[in-house]
Amino acid sequence: MISDDTREHSKAIQDIFINAPLIDKFNNHIVDLRMIPKTDSVFVYTPPVDTPKKSGLLSKISEELNMNSNKEEKEYQYLAALNYLNTNNIAKTMVSKWFNRSELGGFNMDLIAARGFYNASDLDVKIANNSERGTALLADAGEALIKNTFVIVNDFNYTNKEEVAKKAKGILGNVTSVASQYGNSNIALAAEGTSEVIGVVGKGYVIKTRAHLYKLIWNDEVASIFYNDFWNQDSNIDLEKKKAYDETDIFKLEYIGTETSWADIQSTTLTTKTNEDLISNATIKAIDNVIAKLQRKHEVFRTKTPLISSEPLAAKIGLKEGLEKGDKYEVLEQMLDENGIAKFKRLGVIKVEKDLIWDNRFNADEENQSNIKYTTFSGGKKKYFAGMLIRQIN
Repeated sequence: MISDDTREHSKAIQDIFINAPLIDKFNNHIVDLRMIPKTDSVFVYTPPVDTPKKSGLLSKISEELNMNSNKEEKEYQYLAALNYLNTNNIAKTMVSKWFNRSELGGFNMDLIAARGFYNASDLDVKIANNSERGTALLADAGEALIKNTFVIVNDFNYTNKEEVAKKAKGILGNVTSVASQYGNSNIALAAEGTSEVIGVVGKGYVIKTRAHLYKLIWNDEVASIFYNDFWNQDSNIDLEKKKAYDETDIFKLEYIGTETSWADIQSTTLTTKTNEDLISNATIKAIDNVIAKLQRKHEVFRTKTPLISSEPLAAKIGLKEGLEKGDKYEVLEQMLDENGIAKFKRLGVIKVEKDLIWDNRFNADEENQSNIKYTTFSGGKKKYFAGMLIRQIN
């Protein structure tokens, strides 16, 4: 996260962030560096040209709020954060963790084997150098695991909701005025109704986070250099290769995208909790919310989830992952080719069913009485089985 001691409750938010549980659908690849100092060098963010446009009145309002909230929210620090991460060799640190680099400078494949359900001896580079199957397995591990390594940098802010509500009302007032001038009474009425709702909910505070997503660059070229020029084993350390790895700067992160999300500090069901507890709940929920938005927006960041049953067709994902009624998921069957490389074949598409979405958000059990413990899907139950993987496609 970006550290800014001038912000309200910054110390509490930092402590909560460091100790927050990692979402269990990700492997824990956390490295020592957890804080990035805030820099005065900011960069104006220009959305990618292929960024899809939101539609609908409320989406438009959301865009306007993001554009007009304040100067800090209009200026992105994603380039400054990327430069800091690359300057401090975070990408190389992540590679070192993947390959269990020792103090002597040797590597091994134990972590990759464990996470990828491979046989560690099959992945030994000595075998890979002399075996077509071993080389194929190494390529598979790089494609399936190392390539899908990410860094998220969160920029948290403790925000007064009334300020947000005031801006929203002003924007809605303009929408009402314009809609009335052009004779669109439905939009005008909707805007007025939404303005009333914002007046009610715009009390208290929220934890807001702007999250920047980065991805480790791991391709054939980088992999080849690593295995050929840097690979070492503790039993036979090549000092020249050790020195080459220590001094290299070929490992980099690339920027994927930025999303913003927030969570309430106040809740009527949490009135007995301390202010620090409320801030903790909101910080963790804001993290969950923004990760869900990043996954919805960026396909490369979407995880695969197993079906837990076919009757009903269900999976252990829910509101924490940003599921909404009608969301579509492709059902995948994992297959191995002749080299033992895992491939995925799409078997069909399923949809999230209305009113059957699991509320798995942080402390959800305290805030509602729902008995739903998984999310139910519709579509093609007979040809799907527990254990098949699903991945969001919209």
